[in-house]
Amino acid sequence: MKKNTFLLCLLILIFTVPASYAQKYKNVEDTVKLNKEYVAVSNDIADLSAKLTIAQNDLPGYQSKASKANNDASDAASSSSEHASKATNGSVSDARTAKKKASKAYSEAKDSRAAEKKVSNQENKITKLKLDIKKKQQRLQDLDIMRTAIAAKITADSLQLIAH
Repeated sequence: MKKNTFLLCLLILIFTVPASYAQKYKNVEDTVKLNKEYVAVSNDIADLSAKLTIAQNDLPGYQSKASKANNDASDAASSSSEHASKATNGSVSDARTAKKKASKAYSEAKDSRAAEKKVSNQENKITKLKLDIKKKQQRLQDLDIMRTAIAAKITADSLQLIAH
């Protein structure tokens, strides 16, 4: 019973608090603050859009480097495998060559993994920037609603003054 009461109170609190703080700017006096925030959010959107464009333009370069690194790693692994098969029945120099090729293949595989990680990081960056832009655009819409509400209040107050 206590648990249910606690959960009920918590749910009421969760649903009431955001509604009471939903409109930050309500009065004519808040217009200056609203306009400042509006400009700041608009500038943030422009900056994020520029960063997004740069990140999207860089992605194909990262992808081509990753593709090249994958091909290099594959070629090095094939070469290493060939030299290893020769070294099994070959001389000591064949074994040394096989060891060098294996080391090179390992290095190429690490480079390929690093290139794939860069591509993944760039894709994550693009996703994050898109999400940030979406949040800022939502905030801009909220500010527009607040601006409209203030304008409607001003109009209603003006009409009341004229009526009296």
